[in-house]
Amino acid sequence: MNLTAEMARKWLILFNKKIQEKQDYLSNLDTPIGYGDHGHNMARGMTAVVAALNDNQTLQEVFKATAMALISKVGGVSGPLYGTAFMEMAKTAATSDQLSDLLSAGLAGIIKRGGAQVGDKTMVDVWTPIVTEIQKGSLTKIEIEEFVMATADLLAKKGRASYVGERSIGQIDPGCQSSGFLFESLLEVIG
Repeated sequence: MNLTAEMARKWLILFNKKIQEKQDYLSNLDTPIGYGDHGHNMARGMTAVVAALNDNQTLQEVFKATAMALISKVGGVSGPLYGTAFMEMAKTAATSDQLSDLLSAGLAGIIKRGGAQVGDKTMVDVWTPIVTEIQKGSLTKIEIEEFVMATADLLAKKGRASYVGERSIGQIDPGCQSSGFLFESLLEVIG
């Protein structure tokens, strides 16, 4: 599936809306295993993203503006990880507007930047199966929710959550949940 700049803007605006509505929930998820600020950090970042978007941007420019806003405004590891994902998507958008190519590049950026792999209880645990389903053209909202919920059973091996050890089991990773909102927003745009 091809992604246009207009679709990308709609996607990010919807994502911002979900983040603003769910920022307290995301921060509450972060409290037992992190600093308790993921939702508020993401809300600040997405406010900056929406402010940086305009109707004249190319797909590449939409993703680059998103990356820069997230890197500069979101604290913790989430800013650099999301920022890197969108920067890699911006680079890929120079030669491809295929959604699967763009998201694969974003995932590769997250893996390279954070050093996480599937099973470490990070965004990678949501992005990886979602990219696979996008490639098949069969992603559903139910699957997104299942991928997010599955992270609760994992022992955190990366990031702040890894410091609490066994206490991370039973907790949904906040970055996984915000990624879930990201992909739910995408699904609403692409149908």
